Amino acid sequence: MTESGSAGPPPTSGRAGGTPQRLRGGVLGMADIAAATMANVGPAMSFFFGFAFLATTAGVASPLTIMAAGAAVALFGNTLAEFSRAHPSAGSFTTFVGKTFGPVSAVTTALLAGLGYIIAMASVIAISGGFMQITLNHYTGVDLPWIIWTVLLTGLSVVLMLRGIVVSTKWAGYFFGVEMLVLVVVSIAALFEHRGDLSVAPFLPSHLTHGVRGLAAGFPLAVYLFIGWENSAALAEETENPRRNVGRAVFSSVAIMTVSYILFSYATVTGFGYDVQRLGDSRIPFIDVAQHTLGALALLAYVGGLTSTLGVLIAGINSQARLVFNAGREGLLPSFFGYVHPTRRTPNNAIVTFAATALLIIVGWGLGHVLGADGGQMNPVVFFAESSSLGAILILLVYLASNIALPLYYRRYRPQEFRIVRHVVLPAAGALAVLVPLYYLAKPGQPAPYSWFPYAALGTLVAAVCYATLLVRRDPGLADRVGSVVADAE
Repeated sequence: MTESGSAGPPPTSGRAGGTPQRLRGGVLGMADIAAATMANVGPAMSFFFGFAFLATTAGVASPLTIMAAGAAVALFGNTLAEFSRAHPSAGSFTTFVGKTFGPVSAVTTALLAGLGYIIAMASVIAISGGFMQITLNHYTGVDLPWIIWTVLLTGLSVVLMLRGIVVSTKWAGYFFGVEMLVLVVVSIAALFEHRGDLSVAPFLPSHLTHGVRGLAAGFPLAVYLFIGWENSAALAEETENPRRNVGRAVFSSVAIMTVSYILFSYATVTGFGYDVQRLGDSRIPFIDVAQHTLGALALLAYVGGLTSTLGVLIAGINSQARLVFNAGREGLLPSFFGYVHPTRRTPNNAIVTFAATALLIIVGWGLGHVLGADGGQMNPVVFFAESSSLGAILILLVYLASNIALPLYYRRYRPQEFRIVRHVVLPAAGALAVLVPLYYLAKPGQPAPYSWFPYAALGTLVAAVCYATLLVRRDPGLADRVGSVVADAE
């Protein structure tokens, strides 16, 4: 089998007329996939519901934790960019790991990535309805259950995605533009309001709570603020010149998000007068800063939060469902997922199944709360933290496998392009960076349900390996189909 992906029989699943079904090629530019990537990150949503805990953990100098996370994500980005330059694919991590380690690893990665992203996206889906409930209740007194808004917003987002990648990506980009405008305006206004109190304290290591240990403890959440940075790789098949543009979109997105989060965190810490205790007690610190700074115009911050959740819904499901689609197309998952709409060229079955499964996870989690010892209803903000933590463990395992795979892949398939720094040093540093949040997410002594998340992740990994081993034994031709559909191949 050659690296071009042309050797071996073509995929037998998700195909029409004996050839693999393909997405619509070359319809997205670099700016499109970069905007979709940053929309998937969802800076307003992530920052609104994550920064209070981050500041409580790291202290006044929490912006330093964000800087460290941005550097780590840039290391991950190098791995993704190098793989995409060599073998662009809608399968993203599944293809990259599978081409390096073989079909068992490909199926295992497809299951871990698919389930991890669905669980993580369930947190976004829930918080979309939760934030709508918070906003309407604050301004109108209407208090409809958040699950109603969740189902409605998810349904509308899915309909938009089924209309085509160009339309849905444009809308995700529009939503991202609105949230970024709001976040920047509020941050600058807050800094101007407190201009007499500005300090370099948030950027001094001496102001980290418990020093490096505090930075490390907040590191997992800081990394999670960037989840979605990998969006562009899964859109490779629909992107013009994916070997060049995917990497550019990754690095530009990570850079913009890092600078933006530093601005938002500095403004928030300053807005609370460097009082970390009071900041940590706030439900949504950035909203409180907006209300203190802009008064009635704080509505803008709520609008930014709403557009952010919608942007993440669209961009996230769009890209992550394509990993599931490609796995179905290549036979790693049931061929049902490999279906493409004949005219719009969208992976309809993968998109609908992805969203529906995430909703079922929310319902199941909610029933667990109702039937549990406490017998209380599920809070979407609490669920956001719980679900995202479990999903992050599975996703981080995929990041780790990809960083380990990169040097082996280039030595085997592209030895003439192999570079020590780019293909050994940087992915090794990326692998070490992954281990830090994995440790803090899996360490013993955490409260329930976080205490059983590592066991759930380990059980999922074992089950995925067992399923993958049986599938490869039953279908020996699977090895030839892993990564056989190259994004820019005719």
